Amino acid sequence: MTQVVEVPLWIFVLVLLFAAVTFASHFLFPSVRWFFRRRLEKAVGRLNERLTRPIEPFKLARRYDMIQRLIYDPEVTREIVNYAHEHGVPENVGFEKARSYAREIVPGFSAFTYFGLGIRMARMLVNSIYEVWTAPGNDAVIKEIPRDATIVFVMNHRSNMDYVLVTYLAARTSALSYAVGEWARVWPLSRLIRMMGAYFIRRRSRGALYRKVLARYVQMATKGGVAQGIFPEGGLSLTGELMPPRMGLLSYLTDGYEPGGRDVVFVPVAINYDRVLEDRVLIAAGQRGDRRFGARISVVVKFILRKFWQALRGRYVRFGTAAVAFGQPLSLRGFGPERPVEELSANLMQRIADAMPVMLVPLLSHVLSAAEGPLTTAEITERAQALSADLQQDMPAAEHDFAKQCSEALFRMRKHRMITGAEDGWTIAKGEEAVAAYYARSVAHRLPQPEAAA
Repeated sequence: MTQVVEVPLWIFVLVLLFAAVTFASHFLFPSVRWFFRRRLEKAVGRLNERLTRPIEPFKLARRYDMIQRLIYDPEVTREIVNYAHEHGVPENVGFEKARSYAREIVPGFSAFTYFGLGIRMARMLVNSIYEVWTAPGNDAVIKEIPRDATIVFVMNHRSNMDYVLVTYLAARTSALSYAVGEWARVWPLSRLIRMMGAYFIRRRSRGALYRKVLARYVQMATKGGVAQGIFPEGGLSLTGELMPPRMGLLSYLTDGYEPGGRDVVFVPVAINYDRVLEDRVLIAAGQRGDRRFGARISVVVKFILRKFWQALRGRYVRFGTAAVAFGQPLSLRGFGPERPVEELSANLMQRIADAMPVMLVPLLSHVLSAAEGPLTTAEITERAQALSADLQQDMPAAEHDFAKQCSEALFRMRKHRMITGAEDGWTIAKGEEAVAAYYARSVAHRLPQPEAAA
């Protein structure tokens, strides 16, 4: 037992390496994970004290555990059996297919990434491009919702800035979980988006198994109290108007509702801008009749560098105001989950339309588009004020000197090449009629019709 055993040096090094790995995996790594887990739990506890609605345990669950829970769900299991019979494959093949879908959908939320990095980046980006306006009653809308209800923010989709804007504004309420399209499934953006709590969806998938996995994840998150944000239009508006809603995610929410369980409260969110960054790209896609936007990363980098250079020279001008207004909430329990989802979606879209902020650039675009000739600044201001006399509570410009705000808006419109100025006044620039109409449509439904004004 005490004899000396000689072994080659490489075997001794290998034994030491195996011993180190065993020690680390069984003792060191669990201790380190426990240490950081405890620190994370304390940090989340402090964070929940200042949030209006604390982060639910479901959102903090490990991604692996959520994937396992999802693929072993009874409804998903039944759909796996149907998939195997339909495609003539063993059930384990269908099981692996469901696992791949679950790995694709389920996020890996990180409270540190969301509140430490994401919110700071969102605040910096939004405030560098826009002046942000929120409707006076927004905070009251959230406070009136019962604490045990799941909030679902239902938003119109004007720009890709919508994600950033609402994430920033909802930071005091809770952490939002978005449904994100396939455009964001590129590394490293996809990893960051998962850590922000978003989940990926395939817009064009028609497979029953995929839809079942997605539906059950949405229903589990809703039952777990996760605050969510959805865009029922399904994509960016190409005309400036609200588009007809799609029923997918809303139908998952209503189908998964359990009577007597946690209520689901929909909060309509109306978003509008003085300038949409992608306006001409969206208008061109609408004129072609497709949704191929052709966005390139080089365009984004060039835009950021140009704005940075303008800031260094002291010539930086923001793009006006970005506004968010909450409409009247709708309780699914009070509305009736058994009623058709088409009726629910139409009701929510109408509430978004009723809450739409009246922005100055869209309002002036409406005035100039309806004019029969050039108008002076005073004439434009007078007509805009007459049209918006009953909408002061929904106008960011109403909080300041209206005439001064109109002059500044006209200046931004000229820089945007939408209008031209002459000695006898302002008019829509030649070839920019579609751009002016795009902005005017966003508020046209809130303005008096010609016969009503007469």
